[in-house]
Amino acid sequence: MSRSAPRRRAVLAGLGLGGATLAAPAVAQGRRRWRMATAWPNKLPGPGISAARIAERIGTLSGGRLTVELFPAGVLAPGLGVFDVVASGGVELGHAASVFWSGKRSAAPLFTSAPFGLTPWEHLSWIEAGGGQAAWDALYDAFGVRAFLGGNTGPSMGGWFRREIGGLDDLKGLKMRISGLGAEVMRGLGVSPQTLAPGEIFGALQSGVVDAAEFAGPAADAALGLDRAASFYYGPGFHEPNGASETLVSRAAFDALPGDLQAIVAAASREEHGIGLAVAERDNAAALTDLAAARGVAIKAWPEAVVRAARAEAEGALETAAAGEPESARTVESFREALGRARRTAEIAYAPFLAARG
Repeated sequence: MSRSAPRRRAVLAGLGLGGATLAAPAVAQGRRRWRMATAWPNKLPGPGISAARIAERIGTLSGGRLTVELFPAGVLAPGLGVFDVVASGGVELGHAASVFWSGKRSAAPLFTSAPFGLTPWEHLSWIEAGGGQAAWDALYDAFGVRAFLGGNTGPSMGGWFRREIGGLDDLKGLKMRISGLGAEVMRGLGVSPQTLAPGEIFGALQSGVVDAAEFAGPAADAALGLDRAASFYYGPGFHEPNGASETLVSRAAFDALPGDLQAIVAAASREEHGIGLAVAERDNAAALTDLAAARGVAIKAWPEAVVRAARAEAEGALETAAAGEPESARTVESFREALGRARRTAEIAYAPFLAARG
């Protein structure tokens, strides 16, 4: 037995993996087998399906030289433990959302979204053409982890509430499942944010452990059954106007690949941003119609006073993100530059067009 074996078992035990055995990736006749741990319940529409498509595409593009076995939340790692198991080298790949990792790096949630921040296409521009990928690389570098865009569920809705919200007073003291920088905004409005993995949201909302919950776009929310736990669905999702997922890659495992397989891993993941978003646009529209017409959900617009107060809190959330380590401050600076560019285009081109189109 190697000296590293006990240490490795201790690391995995600390991640809550118990006696699970994570064998080294198979390498035979030039073929490799990797494992992907995800933050999602099995086959969850939206991010869970994105993870599956990425795994399948890697195998197809590589001609079977690199295959990926998919493990949903709770099998190799708890939903909120995916980053840790990739960073430890326990698995080669993870699929999650950076919004879960504010405890690792204060600016990490920006690579999913920020309150009143970038839309999906604006976010893509930041990552691919505005310095966002370099900032992402720097932010995760100390953990031995690389990340790529890995799908998108579209803009989120504002959340599910067990009772109607008529104004700011109705938010005070509510326990709400919400993550990322949106949690800081809602805290400023008097809400008590709660951290829950996606697979735990329905049970907590149905039982009253939380009074409200947000997750993603309407299609993914409906797939979790949140409409069966609360009747009031608020929008827009000012806390999370983008729904980017991420593919996490062990840098040691990635660096050990030949160059063409490295390119395939990156390309298969990044391609899913467009595919996932296209599916989300279609399915979110259908879900909104179904929720209102067939399931009796009351789809509500946020009271104007709530939106104004949330907007006033949003800049403070960015300051919180920048207040961590130097890499987070640089990430926030890059994000703000991208947001400034996006606002100019939106004011001149998109907003007038959308108003005219009706």
